[in-house]
Amino acid sequence: MTPGSEYLKVFYGSSHPDLGEKISKFLGFDAGKIKLSRFAGGEFYTRILENIRGQHCVILQTCTQNVNDDLMELFLIIDAMKRASAKSITVAIPHFGYARQDRKAASREPISSRLIADLITTAGAERVITIDLHSDQIQGFFNIPFDHLTAMPIFEEYLKAKNLPNPIVVAPDTGRAKVAKKIADRIGAELAILHKVRSAHHMSEVTHLVGEVEGKTVIITDDMIDTAGTATAGVETLRKAGCNPDIYLVATHGLFSDPAVERFKAAKLKEVVVTDTLPIPKEKQFPGLKVLSTADLLGEAILRNYENKSISSLFD
Repeated sequence: MTPGSEYLKVFYGSSHPDLGEKISKFLGFDAGKIKLSRFAGGEFYTRILENIRGQHCVILQTCTQNVNDDLMELFLIIDAMKRASAKSITVAIPHFGYARQDRKAASREPISSRLIADLITTAGAERVITIDLHSDQIQGFFNIPFDHLTAMPIFEEYLKAKNLPNPIVVAPDTGRAKVAKKIADRIGAELAILHKVRSAHHMSEVTHLVGEVEGKTVIITDDMIDTAGTATAGVETLRKAGCNPDIYLVATHGLFSDPAVERFKAAKLKEVVVTDTLPIPKEKQFPGLKVLSTADLLGEAILRNYENKSISSLFD
């Protein structure tokens, strides 16, 4: 019996069907059949179209810019599976929505990521799989098993293959320094850190550069690109410091909200490398954009969970 032919079922919502199909292909069986539609008033309708009684079910649903719709659809799929007597329900959320609101930064604010965690658990999910959270502490908001994957090995393989001269990994702010150091160590590069101040949402200004970038090939790393304000804020500073003209940017999640594309065109980076945790429509694609697949990583994590094998060994 091949995995999934009887007891493992992988379904995907409407947020990223291409990634769902790639994961199913990796696992070697067709995705589960599900009907997703809307009533005339805008409410979602969900129905599982095959028997899942006693089966281990996985739902792939990432959080796009339509994050509220994506999450509501996810809750309904979980509820449908629970009522259909699934043996277990795992949700794979490559890009976890509301992850930037993980604490009270000002009075009378919500802790939105904790609320989302509570809603996912209350709906009936028994395990969560995600990739490169904006804040690691979100794992602690869940009282169910939580597999926090990282795209670091994917970037490591890609960057090593390019054999860049004199590479240096640059953290766009102090909060990203720890991850930047790990990437630098893995590819044999040096480390530099940009220090920035944020005056408002999506607005930041670089004030200091810690590290020597003169004559080196810069690789800026971040977990997510939204409007690209943070990603491109330090480019001018780096070039003034004498780095190689070819600057690379690697980030796991590419939201590319306006005016990200315009900022990238103005910054004239050599490459912007992201993964497919989010779908990138044609209107948001631009010269120099490279998209790496996370399908094998997610598929392997799903399979290892099903077979009760270690996931952490994927990153050792």
